[in-house]
Amino acid sequence: MAFIEQLLAIARNTFFECVRQPISLVILIASVLLVLISNPLSAFTMSDDQRMYVDIGLSTVFMSGAILAAFLATAVIDEEISNRTVLLVVSKPVARVTFILGKYLGATLALTAITAVPALTFLLVEVHGVMQTAATPYNWPCIVFGLAAVFMTIGTATWCNFFYGKSFAAIAALLGGPLLLIAYVLSLFFDSKWVAMSAETEFRFDLVVSILLMFLSLGIISAISVAVSTRLGQVLTIGITLAILVLGLLSDWIFARKIVALEQLITVRDAAQGSSFDIDQLALWAYKAGYAILPNFQVFWVVDAVNQGQPIPLEYISLVVPYAVLMTIAALALATALFQRREVG
Repeated sequence: MAFIEQLLAIARNTFFECVRQPISLVILIASVLLVLISNPLSAFTMSDDQRMYVDIGLSTVFMSGAILAAFLATAVIDEEISNRTVLLVVSKPVARVTFILGKYLGATLALTAITAVPALTFLLVEVHGVMQTAATPYNWPCIVFGLAAVFMTIGTATWCNFFYGKSFAAIAALLGGPLLLIAYVLSLFFDSKWVAMSAETEFRFDLVVSILLMFLSLGIISAISVAVSTRLGQVLTIGITLAILVLGLLSDWIFARKIVALEQLITVRDAAQGSSFDIDQLALWAYKAGYAILPNFQVFWVVDAVNQGQPIPLEYISLVVPYAVLMTIAALALATALFQRREVG
């Protein structure tokens, strides 16, 4: 029970520490504005405006979450080590693994709460649809419910900040998600002329699944950021985290195609000359090791299937979720190993 209490205490403090940071509010506002701007920018295609918006909108949400993950991990680990406030925790009977897990849990919960705001904004704008022509009618339920959620969030955050001294960023991040979720659900029950309809008409289950898979990948990025920040500073943590993200998105191109080509080459050669170990076998093992170690973020990106109207099989989800869990556990295990011998005094 002591482990659970310590873990939850560290996670709770880390969560509120993350949502109060100015960078969280900056990225939240910037990502929401970019998602909104993506709607008119998507109207310049010949016939696939809505598909273009889905691509741009989800990419914006994903990249804002990835950048925020790097910043939050740096704040919760590196700054505490630099300021030596971590001594107040590890000097007490708190295991370092508990410290790492608590920091990760708190940072990831904060990341989820903040990134949920642009994600729900994306879903709300997707229900509205892209304005393909000047004659395209506005979807007033989406606009009214969305603006009501925004004004209620800003008003409540301003009120609590002015009268009670609460953090504006924290209130905005914690309240924006639930209010936008309510706005999104309500917008599903009305068409553009306020005529009641079935929510199933506008609800996109495939988009919701793609967003949830995206959040799984953000959990891996957050764990990687925590691992890197146990040894390096802010700039290097952000740089290495984003570099791993880019490499992970190119994992199939870097490793998978080489693995297929080498396997075909070795199969043809062995059939002609007999099995033997050479440089090709060694290269194949190296590529397979790299493919297994580097997180493949491409498996979480199912937007192409969504835009093509292809269903996301349950079998695929049942493979991706354990993969995300294993990659997260591996990154946290590395973070714990790196932090065990880290001098914090």
